[in-house]
Amino acid sequence: MSFRPTLPLHKKSSTAWLARQSRDPFVKARLSSPSSYRSRAAYKLIELNDKWGRFLSRPSVRSVVDLGAAPGGWSQVVAENFGWTLEAADNAEDFGLREEAKVQKRGSWSTEPMNKITGRGNIVALDLLPMVPIPGVQTLQMDFLAPDSARIVRDALKNSRNPEGTADIVLSDMAANFSGSKIRDSQMSLDICHAVFDFAKGALTVRTVDERGKASCGGILLLKHFAHPLLQEFRKEHLEPNFHLVHYIKPESSRADSAEGYWLCRGWLGRT
Repeated sequence: MSFRPTLPLHKKSSTAWLARQSRDPFVKARLSSPSSYRSRAAYKLIELNDKWGRFLSRPSVRSVVDLGAAPGGWSQVVAENFGWTLEAADNAEDFGLREEAKVQKRGSWSTEPMNKITGRGNIVALDLLPMVPIPGVQTLQMDFLAPDSARIVRDALKNSRNPEGTADIVLSDMAANFSGSKIRDSQMSLDICHAVFDFAKGALTVRTVDERGKASCGGILLLKHFAHPLLQEFRKEHLEPNFHLVHYIKPESSRADSAEGYWLCRGWLGRT
């Protein structure tokens, strides 16, 4: 999937954008926070996690894939919830390695004894753009749509507790650059949702029920989209039949004038 480069802003729109940024409480919080989140979007994931059952904080959640992760704000939030406190320099030596070489060199984070201070589980972040290393996060500069991406991600997630390399959570905060055409922008959002769903259905842990009727949680998909009837059809045709629960969420940290929203899909059923 290709994305157009962002068009330069005209002077009037640039002035309006700067004025909006100066008033935005989440932009101010990011700039003043000791956590130094790399993007304003980090606060959306923090809010979603805090208000919807702290799904990132559960001890049973030990493998997360962040798609379209650059610059890394969401991956930072996941790493914090997993308890990682390594210095970024600990995996800086991997910066620039080919992605399969990184996986072959380190294996999964939970099986790498060197420099492991705290933290649980595995976090894999994918993007076409390079990312400065994040403590506890294995970054892969690659297209998640590439034929080998699913295998490489599974190899990165594999360990003794997760021999199949499945993901407890798949995250996507991706959006195409806006064209100004509502029809085109809606189609681009739909294309991204289809691509993420196709990846997730081969990556997520399947919800199971044992002989006593006790159900496992199953994988979670958190998926950004932009409101449009086409997207509602996608939810009914693809998400609701394949997850135990699907919630629509418009976080407070999402700008009020944006059509952006998130689907929090719980309990991957593996029917597709």
